[in-house]
Amino acid sequence: MPSFQIIGTGQLLELQRRLRAAGHENIRSSMQRRVRRAAEPLRNDLQNTVRTLPMRSQGRASGKRGGPSPTKRPFRTSIARAIRISVRTGGSPGARVFLDKGLLPPDIPVGAVTQMNNGRLRHPVFGNRRRWTNQYTPSLWWDKTVRQHTPRMTAEVARVVDDVRRRIE
Repeated sequence: MPSFQIIGTGQLLELQRRLRAAGHENIRSSMQRRVRRAAEPLRNDLQNTVRTLPMRSQGRASGKRGGPSPTKRPFRTSIARAIRISVRTGGSPGARVFLDKGLLPPDIPVGAVTQMNNGRLRHPVFGNRRRWTNQYTPSLWWDKTVRQHTPRMTAEVARVVDDVRRRIE
């Protein structure tokens, strides 16, 4: 799954070096908090998008049996809970919005989210690896959501960098 990052710009790297040299820990933590706050609307929008993502299936063939899901856990909600923000101030400072593989339930592979972003989720029927089915979603939903937030986030991070630069000069 593609993650979205604002990292490694020369301004951020230089600013981090100067903050470390000046010893302004409260300014650095404030900057980190403001960068995280700039990324939160993207994370929230991605979570809402995946929760409300329409999924349609091929439907059941005539004469085929059905039944309740073997799990009680909602699939899309589990994916939404695994979307996280990471803010770094070290070697490559910046913010990253990503899907945390460790927070996904063990029966949901990371590839499932990538497939959903591509518009089709192929999976075994109730875990039966001899029977497979397809479910369809709007394609590139992750990418479209990120593209909508990119200009705002870039502008906000630039504003944060300028504010911090003014405070340490």
